[in-house]
Amino acid sequence: MTNRSHIDALNDALADSFALYLKTKNFHWHVSGPHFRDYHLLLDEQAAQILAMTDPMAERVRKQGGRTLTSIGDIARRQRIADNDAAAVDAAAMLDELRADNLALVAAFKEVKALADAADDNATSGIVDQWSDEAEQRAWFLLESLAR
Repeated sequence: MTNRSHIDALNDALADSFALYLKTKNFHWHVSGPHFRDYHLLLDEQAAQILAMTDPMAERVRKQGGRTLTSIGDIARRQRIADNDAAAVDAAAMLDELRADNLALVAAFKEVKALADAADDNATSGIVDQWSDEAEQRAWFLLESLAR
């Protein structure tokens, strides 16, 4: 049994969301190749969706009496989604990496949901379903974009 709270799990998922947002924007800025326009637009759309989740996540933490992320350093200490600082990444590798990262975010949301259910926080439990569905959809779009 763990003493991990759903607030801690939600803050970790928030840090992962910021890391995924920045990685998605990084790949958006640096994608190239024959599908440039499609990938560039897809990644911009996905980044906007990820960023849109962050404020409601932080507000759920605050509504439950917790403190949320305070800095880039705080995000870096908590994030489990790895940065990609490579100077060049193949477009297909970008999409595949982002697909895996979105699925990792789904796993993080499942942990939040289980802990929120145990804490009888039905509002967090409910909204995390939407975030999970959005991450699954992003992963699906990335997978289908890789199909040639």
